[in-house]
Parts: sequence; C-alpha cells; structure tokens
Amino acid sequence: MRLSRFFLPLLKENPAEAQIVSHRLMLRTGMIRQEAAGIYAWLPLGFKVLKKIEKIVEEEMARAGSIQLLMPTLQLADLWRESGRYEDYGQEMLRIKDRHEREMLYGPTNEEMITEIFRGTVRSYKDLPLNLFHIQWKFRDEQRPRFGVMRGREFLMKDAYSFDVDEAAARKAYNRMFTAYLNIFSRLGLKAVPMRADTGPIGGDLSHEFIILAETGESAVFCHEDLINMPAPGNDVDWDNLEHVFEGRTALYAATEEMHDEARFKAEVPEDKQVSARGIEVGHIFYFGEKYSKPMRAVVNGPDGEITVHMGSYGVGVSRLLGAIIEASHDEAGIIWPESVAPFDVAIINLRQGDEACDAACETAYKALQSAGRDVLYHDTDERAGAKFAAMDLIGVPWQLIIGPKGLADGQVELKHRATGERLTVPFDDGLAQLTKA
Repeated sequence: MRLSRFFLPLLKENPAEAQIVSHRLMLRTGMIRQEAAGIYAWLPLGFKVLKKIEKIVEEEMARAGSIQLLMPTLQLADLWRESGRYEDYGQEMLRIKDRHEREMLYGPTNEEMITEIFRGTVRSYKDLPLNLFHIQWKFRDEQRPRFGVMRGREFLMKDAYSFDVDEAAARKAYNRMFTAYLNIFSRLGLKAVPMRADTGPIGGDLSHEFIILAETGESAVFCHEDLINMPAPGNDVDWDNLEHVFEGRTALYAATEEMHDEARFKAEVPEDKQVSARGIEVGHIFYFGEKYSKPMRAVVNGPDGEITVHMGSYGVGVSRLLGAIIEASHDEAGIIWPESVAPFDVAIINLRQGDEACDAACETAYKALQSAGRDVLYHDTDERAGAKFAAMDLIGVPWQLIIGPKGLADGQVELKHRATGERLTVPFDDGLAQLTKA
C-alpha cells in the first residue's frame, strides 16, 4: 500500500479526552474515531489489526475443536426471561422495542440464544460433545465509558459455548478452552496468566480470567512469578488429555483482587516469587453446569432417558485485545506491534521523494516485497525524513527499510527493527532478502 493512497489520519498531539496509553495511541494513529461515548468507527489501520487478531482467534478455536457460527446482535427479551436474567442483568442491558412492540435487546452475551439454538436442533446424547463459537459485536451500556476500546459500550467479542452430557465431560471441555486461550494469547505476543475469578452475572462455580500485566490495568492481581514465564502449551498437545495443562497452571497461586486471599498468598508463594501488580482482563471462561439448560429445557435423549446438558461459556474480547496489546507493548515513540498482528510487515521510507535513484530503488523494493507475500506500506509522500520516521515509529510497523541517496550511492540501505531500535546498514539485495525471511 502506498501511503499517498491510504487513509491514515494521524494526529500530532495527544487528544485531551484520552486518559490511557492505548486510547491516546489509537486516536493518534488514526485507528479509531469516536462516534458517541464508548462507540467507535474502526478506520483502515485499526481494522487491519482487528481482522488479524480475529483470524488468530478463529484458527485456535478451530484447532481446539470449536465450530464457528454467527448469531444476530439483537435478541428477544423472552429468551432472557426464560433464563431469569432479563431483570437481573441491570442497566447495562440496552432494551428496545420493534414496531410491533416486541421487547428486544442488543445482546451483551449469547448464553440464552445459543441454548435456544441447541435445544431446537440437537436431540441425542450421541451428538455430544459440542462446542460452538461466534465472533460478533456486543453492547453493554456502561455508565461512564472511558479508556477507549478497553471499556467501550460496543465491542467485538468471541464467545464459545460447550454442551456435554455431564460434569466430567464439561470439565474436559473447559480444559480445552483453557488450553486454547493460552495458545491464542501467546500468538498475540502476550503473556496471559489464568486466575481464579468471580463468576459474576454469568453464574456457575468455576471461572478463570486471563490477565496480562500492565501498569494501566483496571484491577489488582496476585500470582506466582513462574506463571508469567510458562510457555504456551503449543499445537502438539493431546487435546483429549489436558489435565496436566490445567493443573500445571492452577497449582500455583493466582487470583484477582475479588478472589485474593492474602494469608494464602504469603504462605504458598516464596517471597521472591510474589507478584503484586495491575492487570488487564483479556479473556474469561466459565463452567456453569445446568444454570441455563435446566430452566430453558436444553435436554437430549440418553440411553436411560432425558439428560439435561452441562454447559460452559468462553469469552475473548477481540477489540479489547487490540488495546491490551498496545498497553503491554509501546514506548515513548508509539506502538510496538508483535509481528503476528502488525498492520503492515514492512515500511519503506523514501528519504528523498522525487530523486530518480531513490524512487526507482523504492519501487523495486516495493514490488519485490509484495511478490514475497509481505504486507508493505510505502511512505511515498514528500514529507521531511524526520516526519516519516516519527510516523512509522508511531504506528509501530515492525521493520523499516530506509532508502536514501547517500546510501544508494554505495549500494546500501538501512534496516530498522522497531521493537529493539536496532539499525543495520546492508547491501540493497541483502536487505530485501532479510525482510523476505523476517
């Protein structure tokens, strides 16, 4: 993509209304634009990152055996009355009526709807286990929506739902999602720690939040340091035998402030391994048994009669993850994207636009990198060099290929790695070869 043809409305100054790093940088880089309190338009740069995060989530959910569908944003209030949650959910639920005076709501979550789909289509225990997920926009009417996409009213969320014949099978499904989440966050360049958590309005008796540590985190967290450094399970795990993954993480102390036991923390964790920090929730999983299936009559025919299915719910804030990555990975110059979700792989910076040799070399590099499958942003405007460097650092492109007349005279270009700040002067062809392999 040539910058001269791309829509990238950068801001020179920090917006006054932005209180946290991710909100400031997302506005400054032209990733989002606020349309109402807590509601944002996703501009091209932000949308590219959002879709890359979404793709990773989809891939890892499929690897764990979850099947994708798509449910609507609007739901009938009657479904929520069946479960008993319509009146309990509170003012965060946006309640509306259609022209026929039918009560509806903009879905904050989908437990009721997925249960209705299941009970209307699945009849036999032989069709279980079943895990279904979708990625859809949700709405929660936060009283004071602040902090950009970290606490917006409209947000993109992945939610999955498991259906099993009994508690033992349901807990196996829970372990599969637990493992999938560790892999998701690892691919996003995040170190997420699973922590015991309050189930809240979802209900149930088993729940974990996945927390990344960040100074701007919304709540206090407490954990054993070894949990932060544990590698992801990876793709070669036995998906039918994951108890060791779950037990290996949950054997060490980790809890949000709502579940924290200070005496246990000090007794179980050596002093040099005690971590007390701020954290950002990026995922939440629940096992809630028959909480929804029983009142909503989600049953299957078993060998000895009807079986009320056991359910679990598993959420990942896809749009929130974008903000969380920025909170965890930035510096004074701007965003430092993990290469897996960066909006572009390489930025070509032409230090003298209009110079015949520079223009030709940039065009050659642009076409070569595109042919190699790299997503390239060519800064082909006539801005001064300092402004080009600042813009590419701000948006966080992992690699910069810097081409100027002095270097070209010797057949050299400069490579800059955004994450480390390392700069190398290399022959033109070597630079292209390195970026092709990067």
